[in-house]
Amino acid sequence: MIFAIALLVLLGLSLFYNLEAFAAKLFRRGLTPGSYSARVSGPRLEEVLREDHDAVSKIAVIDLTGIITGAGFEQGGFSMVDVIKAQLKRAEEDDRVKAVILKVDSPGGEVLASDDIYRAIGAFQQHSLKPVVASMGSVAASGGYYVSAACRWIVANELTITGSIGVILSSWNYRGLMDKVGVRPETYKSGKFKDMLSGSREPGSITDEERAMLQKLINDTYGRFTNVVQEGRQKAYEKGKATHDEKARGRELNSNWPDYADGRVLSGADAFKLGFVDELGGFNDAVERAHKLSGTARANLIEYQLRYDFADFFRIFGKSDAKALKIDLGMEVPKLQAGQLYFLSPTFAH
Repeated sequence: MIFAIALLVLLGLSLFYNLEAFAAKLFRRGLTPGSYSARVSGPRLEEVLREDHDAVSKIAVIDLTGIITGAGFEQGGFSMVDVIKAQLKRAEEDDRVKAVILKVDSPGGEVLASDDIYRAIGAFQQHSLKPVVASMGSVAASGGYYVSAACRWIVANELTITGSIGVILSSWNYRGLMDKVGVRPETYKSGKFKDMLSGSREPGSITDEERAMLQKLINDTYGRFTNVVQEGRQKAYEKGKATHDEKARGRELNSNWPDYADGRVLSGADAFKLGFVDELGGFNDAVERAHKLSGTARANLIEYQLRYDFADFFRIFGKSDAKALKIDLGMEVPKLQAGQLYFLSPTFAH
């Protein structure tokens, strides 16, 4: 009975909250046309005022924190990629948003998820003509740098850990342990390469042909990474060069930059010297740069936050495929999946 009463109270609160939110959205839509767009699917976002400067224009701040993943850890099973795409869409549809600041604090993550975010940022800038400024935090390495390369301008602290341009593929061989406990695998396969990443194989049975195939896959993915860096930085430099404003041109990649794209991590200061970033500074410097690139003298800083309601709790507790997180180095880092390609700094790849 107590549980039923509590459930009814929660349902009532949820109904009240949703009615209140719906009324508030209608009111906002009438006062500020273009600041709100209805969503029939996808992550539910609420615009939140981060800094009020008593301005009409807005600069949207989007956080990209932690491992970049396409897994559905967010609201209603939506992934980090889904949420960032939804935030960019809101910023594109709102005429009062003049620029976006992407706050990056990530050691990287999955190849496909990083590439999806990179493409989303590029499409946003192309369609909306609004600049995206990357503000690097303590770490913006590997996939964290990959997504930053799409931005119009990159700001990093001198002590930011960045770079780590490379690809990693991990697998584990546990055949020795199986032999010790007396477990013998029986494998049936359709082709000779079907179990090439199986951890139950004898280490000596891995052929040179298999190693060459995996290395080619890694090299092809790495080639995509270096192309993204070169094209992204060159495009940003050319766009700044076209403005005839030397202060808006940014940094051009040094001719020897490929020598430093070997997986090594760089400080923000070294990345600046090599042309991987445009400016040394912090978040406030990124805000100032967003003002300059968008031509706004004053703007409010806003964020798009996920809005949860009572129904989301059922989704959270009802998920049977939730993946465990492991705390390591002060961050929540999911275990790397065997056979999965990652743009991930080696510091966090354990």
